Amino acid sequence: MYRIWNIYALAAFGTIGGMLFGFDISSMSAWIGSDQYLDYFNRPNSTAQGGITASMSAGSFVGALAAGGIADRLGRRQSLMIACLFWIVGAVLQCSAQNVAHLIVGRVVSGVAVGITSSQVLVYLAELAPSQIRGRIVGIQQWAIEWGILIMYLISYGCSISIDGPAAFRIAWGVQAIPGFILLASLFFFPESPRWLAQHDRWEEAHYNLAHLHAGGDLDSPVVLAEMEEVREAVRIANESKDIGYLGLFAPGIWKRTVVGVSVQVWQQLLGGNVMLYYLVYIFNMAGMTGNTALTSSIIQYVIFLVTTGLVLPFIDRLGRRPLLIGGALFCAVLHFTSGAVMAVHGYPVDGIEGNDILTWAIQGAPAKAVIALAYIFVGVYGLTWAPVAWIYASEVFPLKYRAKGVGLAASGNWIFNLALAFFVPPAFTNIQWQTYMIFGTFCIVMTVHAFFTYPETARKTLEEVEAMFDRNVPAWRSSEATGGFDEKIEAAQRKKGDVGGETTHAETA
Repeated sequence: MYRIWNIYALAAFGTIGGMLFGFDISSMSAWIGSDQYLDYFNRPNSTAQGGITASMSAGSFVGALAAGGIADRLGRRQSLMIACLFWIVGAVLQCSAQNVAHLIVGRVVSGVAVGITSSQVLVYLAELAPSQIRGRIVGIQQWAIEWGILIMYLISYGCSISIDGPAAFRIAWGVQAIPGFILLASLFFFPESPRWLAQHDRWEEAHYNLAHLHAGGDLDSPVVLAEMEEVREAVRIANESKDIGYLGLFAPGIWKRTVVGVSVQVWQQLLGGNVMLYYLVYIFNMAGMTGNTALTSSIIQYVIFLVTTGLVLPFIDRLGRRPLLIGGALFCAVLHFTSGAVMAVHGYPVDGIEGNDILTWAIQGAPAKAVIALAYIFVGVYGLTWAPVAWIYASEVFPLKYRAKGVGLAASGNWIFNLALAFFVPPAFTNIQWQTYMIFGTFCIVMTVHAFFTYPETARKTLEEVEAMFDRNVPAWRSSEATGGFDEKIEAAQRKKGDVGGETTHAETA
């Protein structure tokens, strides 16, 4: 069967899985303030709306935890096929929702799909990509999330202003099934991960796939031979340890990587980026924007998010993971504290805005414009730093044996905090207003310190070199120059190939 070998084409199609995540974010944020949605579902209060929003995260938590076992047993590719089926069923259920309970069931089912894709697309692309461009390839996942956010928001915006009644959100939610069908069809032409094949003793297929992915099909390429040597060593080490499932992620020698992988996903949520994207309509409402004006302003923010991530991806491997994580967290802390201070000094209590009782704080005039500008800057910084890098980093830190389960656990950490924040934010805007910003600013300071002392540099290293770096306990702040000898292995393979070629030529001459 025909296979797609171009790594950029694989990333473009594969990260449609990320687009599903993006559809989830804006499929709800575009509707929570609309008359069509509020009238049909009887104007849910802050607790009910938190439950509706959080239901997708609950399903995603389950999907991410289950994904590791599925991907290890059936393969990375087939796990994504299963996710597509869940997504399509979930879209149908949401499209046909008759009440809040029906809608929640649909979002939970779709969430299972998002949980699988959000973890296993990362594993799949990380295991396919050459080390020198792994960051930008895996980072395309985040860019796809942002495209999904913008596309779904534009569809929802168009439906909300042109269609009356529940047909508006039904059409928007039904359209979500289309990328699921596209990804499912394309997966039949994807190669399986060479590292998964090697882990299952399918060495010839692993060598063949690796050669076609990294060397245009040259089985004797020094790069391919060196990488196969590293994979063999990783598989040998994996086979020497017992398979004890998720408990193995907390075994000696592994638990530090688990803490790093899970915490980077948790911190991404506590940075406050997805909160801004889920509930940015609330922020604009508090700043005096309502109706279509708020929706249009939200589109601008999504475009900023998309452009900034697109700009950083070509340079993300050169810049490294640590500078972007540490610098991004510091910058976001400043933005949170500044936004909270402006809201505190210039804002005032209200009894709801435009019929939305969740909002009890408002701000007007120049300070309101400042809050909106800070929101735009925040999303730009988030798009340049934590939005792509947290997903890339989680896919790099786990050893082969535990990679699928480890990234699944890390993604589940992301989703459980996504779930918690979905419940926390609406009541927070109601009860503590501007202090919500101060809480997220404090989280940003803590994650800055944590990242500096415990997150080693993984950029431009093979996955096996990253594994060796953790084994040697290289301090995080000294890890940028640490290598695992991959370049030396390439040179050795080149010398060996040259020696074999010289012997062959000598024999033919004789």
